[in-house]
Amino acid sequence: MATNLERASSILKVESDAIAAAARRLTESVIERVIDLLINCSGKVIVLGIGKSGVIAQKIAQTLTSTGTIAVFLHPSDAMHGSLGVISRGDVVIALSNSGETDELLGMLPALAAREVALISIVGNVASTLAQRSAAVLDASVDKEACPLNLAPTASTTVALAIGDAIAMTLMEAKGLTVEDFAVNHPAGRLGKRLTLTVESLMHPCPNVTASTGLLDVVKAISGFALGAVTVVDDEAKLIGIVTDGDLRRTIERIDTSSFANLDAAAMMTANPISATPGMLAYDALQLMEDRPSQISVLPVVDAGGVCVGLLRLHDVVKSGL
Repeated sequence: MATNLERASSILKVESDAIAAAARRLTESVIERVIDLLINCSGKVIVLGIGKSGVIAQKIAQTLTSTGTIAVFLHPSDAMHGSLGVISRGDVVIALSNSGETDELLGMLPALAAREVALISIVGNVASTLAQRSAAVLDASVDKEACPLNLAPTASTTVALAIGDAIAMTLMEAKGLTVEDFAVNHPAGRLGKRLTLTVESLMHPCPNVTASTGLLDVVKAISGFALGAVTVVDDEAKLIGIVTDGDLRRTIERIDTSSFANLDAAAMMTANPISATPGMLAYDALQLMEDRPSQISVLPVVDAGGVCVGLLRLHDVVKSGL
């Protein structure tokens, strides 16, 4: 008797074999036709499906939208009860059906023809009514489902999803979508943040002191701003150094206590520290702080004229989710 591991592995193999077979069935003419219809779509892409195919259709619509093609999922039953108004001339419809004979989809065909929208079908039966009425047909047929009873939609839905992904990715590449374009549609994701979040949006107001500020006032400033450091600037507010908690400790360790009264920021600061600019990506600033022999936890921010305009903390960059 097969073990559970063997059963699970065999099911994965059935599905992977089904995807491989679908890939072998693809022809250049069909793919070119599908991509041509989608890339020249002057409206939006409507993705249709019922039941499990509906779930796959929703995922395909979301994938298209996130990769630069406006797409929406429409339930065929809703469409036949008023939501057909979502579909207009210039749209392209992608319909998913394993049998290709789904009543709700076939019932929409006259309305789609009246609106003169192009129909792409992803079907398990290329001789079906839906396939015959389509401008382009993607063959998602499978020899058998991964279900031991050959009943539950498993391999067939996996193949339909894989075909949808293949079309979406091919279309994305054909449109020349860049990483930056992708990030615009994913501002809350890690990739989006890395490509859009700037230092200016995370930095704190400048905790400035001058070179002549004494030890006690430097300590008060560090405590008052609670950023772990103060920036040292000249009379024109240009950055000349930084005093961190670590600088304070190291200074106290190397200086005789009798000299404390004469200590000023100039004697304690790290001169000409590494800095960021307001428009720099926060991810790049993070690399500046981390990709060095000795990591730093704060980074002064200066404008094009060298004026200190803020302080960026490693804590805030990490907290942002980068």
